[in-house]
Amino acid sequence: MSSEKINDRVTQLGYLGIDVSHREAWEQFANGVLGLESNGAGPDGALYLKMDENHHRITLHPGERDDVAYCGWEAASSASAQAIAKRLRAQGVRVTECAEAQARARGVAGLFTAQDPNGVTNEIYWGPSRERAHAFTSPRGIGGFLAGDLGFGHIVLAVDDYDASLRFYRDGLGLLISDYIELDTGAGAKTTVAFLHSGPRHHSLAIAQFPAQRRLHHFMLQVQELDDVGTTFDLCRDRGVPISSGLGRHTNDLMTSFYMASPSGFLVEYGHGGLEIDDSDWQVQTYDAPSLWGHRAEPAPVALAA
Repeated sequence: MSSEKINDRVTQLGYLGIDVSHREAWEQFANGVLGLESNGAGPDGALYLKMDENHHRITLHPGERDDVAYCGWEAASSASAQAIAKRLRAQGVRVTECAEAQARARGVAGLFTAQDPNGVTNEIYWGPSRERAHAFTSPRGIGGFLAGDLGFGHIVLAVDDYDASLRFYRDGLGLLISDYIELDTGAGAKTTVAFLHSGPRHHSLAIAQFPAQRRLHHFMLQVQELDDVGTTFDLCRDRGVPISSGLGRHTNDLMTSFYMASPSGFLVEYGHGGLEIDDSDWQVQTYDAPSLWGHRAEPAPVALAA
């Protein structure tokens, strides 16, 4: 099916649910560092985070896993979601239509759930609620995020079975291959990272097979102004937020970004200027390095002598 045109496919990575053990630390991080706006709480005490006209894009659920709880993929309509569900069932995937109460909690008209081969819950939804009367206001006063029809950003997942995962996301959900990076993992070993898009954003998802404590390696937020990347980088240094990779620019999506550690231990990429894809003339390529420049490991802060 990978060589066939798929008419009914997901159109964006619309939201992300995360299981977090330090809710208060996360709210401070989300508001004071990332610049996301808190927008109420769910029935389980979950915190909704807003970044555009959607009611929320990220939900922080209280728990102990500190990992992805679910990924929400938008379909154009109920009929399109049904077609995607049918394809997944043909792969042998169990697909469940959710009750109205769960759809309301997600802020959508309806949704199906399905687990990928690694146990990650994926939700295929339609009809997201908009809040045009409640404009996004960043607690930090940043210039805004590039979201809307592009989705909230992207995620990178560590998978157990690369080929099975590719079938689920590409042939099941209908994502398209953007490109690949052959990543050096040390001692002469390499792993292939596949980047997939659901709309114009260069990638909504990347997958790679490697051992990891968590499925979620990082999620990415894209700001509208380059200065917001720089001021956030400085803020992280000033406040002691761990930076795993300093400022740099990627080879494939040309994003200028840096990576910081979240209160859950996985990373958040904060960037600007990502490439957008036109499928009519896009050529899939393979890169041998992740960055054109930068993204170097940051040394731990050194305390000054009194």
